[in-house]
Amino acid sequence: MTSLSFAKRLTDLAAEAPDRAAITCGAVSVTRAQLESSANRLARDLAGGGAGKDDMITIALSNSVDWFVAFAAAWKIGAIPQPVSSRLPAPELEAIVALAEPKVVIGVDEGTFDGIRCLPIGYRPSEDLDDGPLPDAVSPAWKAPTSGGSTGRPKLIVSGDPSVMDPDGIVPLQITPGGCMVMPGPLYHNGPLIWSCQALLWGDHVVVLPRFDAEGTLAAIEQHGADIVYLVPTMMKRIWRLPDEVREGYDLSSLQVVWHLAEPCPDWLKQVWLDWLGPERIVELYGGTEGQASTVITGQQWLAHRGSVGRSAAGEIMITDPEGEPLPAGEMGEVWLRSTRDTPTYRYLGAEARTREGGWESLGDMGRVDAEGYLYLGDRMQDMILTGGSNVYPAEVEAALQEHPLVRSCCVIGLPDDDLGQRIHAIVEADADQVSVEELLRFMGERLVRYKVPRSVELVQEVLRDDAGKVRRSQLRSERLPDAAAAGGGGSPGAA
Repeated sequence: MTSLSFAKRLTDLAAEAPDRAAITCGAVSVTRAQLESSANRLARDLAGGGAGKDDMITIALSNSVDWFVAFAAAWKIGAIPQPVSSRLPAPELEAIVALAEPKVVIGVDEGTFDGIRCLPIGYRPSEDLDDGPLPDAVSPAWKAPTSGGSTGRPKLIVSGDPSVMDPDGIVPLQITPGGCMVMPGPLYHNGPLIWSCQALLWGDHVVVLPRFDAEGTLAAIEQHGADIVYLVPTMMKRIWRLPDEVREGYDLSSLQVVWHLAEPCPDWLKQVWLDWLGPERIVELYGGTEGQASTVITGQQWLAHRGSVGRSAAGEIMITDPEGEPLPAGEMGEVWLRSTRDTPTYRYLGAEARTREGGWESLGDMGRVDAEGYLYLGDRMQDMILTGGSNVYPAEVEAALQEHPLVRSCCVIGLPDDDLGQRIHAIVEADADQVSVEELLRFMGERLVRYKVPRSVELVQEVLRDDAGKVRRSQLRSERLPDAAAAGGGGSPGAA
C-alpha cells in the first residue's frame, strides 16, 4: 500500500493539472492550483494563530468553496476538521464547541467564544503569507462530524481513520477518477462530506449546490457532464415532482451512478427512479457515521429484494430479540453492527456507544435479514409507536403520506393517549388551502391498515426534513407534549 497524506495528495493533484477545475459552488469556481494556494495560505494563518497537529478546528460554513479551503487547510497542519451547520442555534453551537475544544472556529463573529480564535464568514488571510507547499502532515482523524441522533443531544463522531490514502488502491464509492460529482447536500452532514471529499481527493471536479434545488441539480449534471450524484430520498421526491417537461428536459446521459442514502426510501419512489434512469444507475447505501458496518444494494438487486437496503459491504450484521438473543432469518429485531477491522472506526465525544459482548454495537435501528443476507430496516427503536398493542413504524406511515402530490414533507410521531397508550400523529408540510386533513386521512386509509392511519393530522408550513433528509423527530414530539392530551395534538384533528 502506498500511503499518502491528504495534504500531499492535494499538492500532487495541483501540480499534475493546475488549471483543472477542483470546486464549483454557484457562480464561484476554483482550479486545483487556486485551491492549493488558498488552503496553504489559510493553513499558515491557522498555524500562526496557535492551531496545529491533533487540534480540532470547528468549521461553521455553508456550502461554499471556502468550506473546502478550510477542510484542506486543517489537513495541511495535521488538525482535525470538525464541521457543523452554519445555521445552528447558539446553544447548540456552544455545546458542540464545549465538546470539541477547538483552537479555531471558522464562520462565526470575532469574540463569539472566549479564549478561542474566531474567524468570520469571508475571512481571508494576509496576502503576505506564503502559499507554497507546507511540510507534510497527517491529521489523526480526517473528520469529526456531529450528530444529535434521536436524543437531540449533540455528540462528535471522530473518525478512526487518519488523513491518509492509497492513490494506487481501490477507488471508493464508484468514483471515476478525474470525473465530475454533483453534490446538492449540506456538507456538514457525514454523507455529503465523505462523497465530496473523496471525489476531490480522487481528482474529480466537485460541483456543490449552495443549497438543494431540484431543477438546479439536474441543470448542474447537464452543464458539467457529471458522472456521479449524491441524493437523499427527500431530494429524489422533489426532483420527481418537477413537471415532466422540466425533469425530462435535461440531458443526464453522462450520469453513471446515483447514490442515495441517509433516510428510508419509499418503494414507490425507488421504483419510479429505477424506471426513469434505469436500475443499473441507482445504488443505495445503509450505514452510520460510526462506520462499523454498511450495506449496499444496486437497482437490479433491489428489484429482486424489494425494500431491502442490501447485503453487508463492510463489517457484520446480527439481529437480536429484546433479550439479546440472535434471531433467525426473517425475524424483526434490533440491528447490531460489528467492524471487522483491527482498528476502531470511530470514537464518540459526548456519548457512549450501545454495545454488547463480542464487539457488537447498535445504532438503535430495527430490522430483519432474509435467507440471502439482505437487510430490511424498520425504524429506530425509540421512534416506534406502540398503539393499542400494535407496533407501528413511522417510516411506513410517512411513505404513504409522501405519495400524495401536495405533501412536501412529513413526520409521524407517537403522542400519549389514555386509551391507546400512544396515538399516531402526523405533522405534514402542505398548504391548508390546497389539501384538507380529511383528504389526507382518506388517502392514507386507502394505503394503510386501519390501526396505522393517524388519529390526528397537523398541517404546517415549516420544512420538516432538511436537505440531508434528516428530521428532528424527538424535538417535534417534545414541542407537542404539553398539548398532547388535546385532540389533534395542537394541530388539525381528524378521526381515523
